Amino acid sequence: MNSQIKGPGIFLAQFAGDEAPFNSLESITKWAASLGYIGVQIPTFDTRLFDLDRAAESTTYCDEVQGICADAGVEITELSTHLQGQLVAVNPAYDIAFDAVAPAAGQKNPAKRQAWAVDQMKKAANASQRLNLKTSVSFTGALAFPYLYPWPQRPEGLIEEAFAELGRRWTPILDHYKEHGVSIGYEIHPGEDVFDGATYEMFVDATGGHDCALINYDPSHFLLQQMDYLAFIDLYHDRINAFHVKDAEFNPDGRQGVYSGYQPWVNRAGRFRSLGDGQVDFAAIFSKLTQYGYNSWAVLEWECCLKSAEQGAAESAPFIAKHLIETPDGPCPGPEAQRGAGEPSSPHALATLPSWLQA
Repeated sequence: MNSQIKGPGIFLAQFAGDEAPFNSLESITKWAASLGYIGVQIPTFDTRLFDLDRAAESTTYCDEVQGICADAGVEITELSTHLQGQLVAVNPAYDIAFDAVAPAAGQKNPAKRQAWAVDQMKKAANASQRLNLKTSVSFTGALAFPYLYPWPQRPEGLIEEAFAELGRRWTPILDHYKEHGVSIGYEIHPGEDVFDGATYEMFVDATGGHDCALINYDPSHFLLQQMDYLAFIDLYHDRINAFHVKDAEFNPDGRQGVYSGYQPWVNRAGRFRSLGDGQVDFAAIFSKLTQYGYNSWAVLEWECCLKSAEQGAAESAPFIAKHLIETPDGPCPGPEAQRGAGEPSSPHALATLPSWLQA
């Protein structure tokens, strides 16, 4: 029997480095395969592993990339544009922080930085199409997030205009993705304007209900906000097109809560942990995603303030593998058959996945 959900996959961004085997696509994919991974999510912003400019223009280069992966025994799960997506929308309060990841020409020049990011996003759509990928993953960026807390009181209409502008920036990009048969799974993440279900709905509305504005589901960010990450799947399962398997723990005390007092990661009440070391109920998550017919990749996104990356990667492949569910009679019934009487459904649900996005 085969698992409905594919995996284990691994996001290479946290492991790439300047020393072998982490400094080239050929060597890092062989390393990943040796640990039991069968899929790799490629960060398009790391030129040690991937040349996005070439991939956007050259089928030959894309064939070479696929060949390197195939020779190692892995598939490409998605292309990641997290850093480029972040730079599509940057509140000036974050200029200093994000100039550190912007190209030299875009530093201290927000307009050039944004133009570069938009161009990169569109190139990633072109590259995904050349690689026969229908899904990508990214961030939305942030215009409103510095005003998250309702004090000082926000000027009337500020949040609405911030999301309207976010929609104006992203809609042409999403249109380009649709033209190339690719969707974007946005990682719902504090620091982005889209950090929970309510803000995701605001973003979808701002893009005119765009059917390419989907979700990269990552429960760690919901646990650290003390959200019900299982109920999130009930609400938005038909917009989930990617899955980051990432763990976290939240241990509030008399000194710290969700905001964690500007403490370093090791001392925070909320912190990311290696798979199995945190508090996320992955058995329940894999069950729900299987129940609702999710059939794409389960991809490790690793981060931990205590454990080494090498140990975390080695332990996480079998952790994901043991959570994959072998369905006895093929994929589980779709959302309509699974949703029980009175079960909540998102007003932003897709009735069916567009045919051009179906596997």
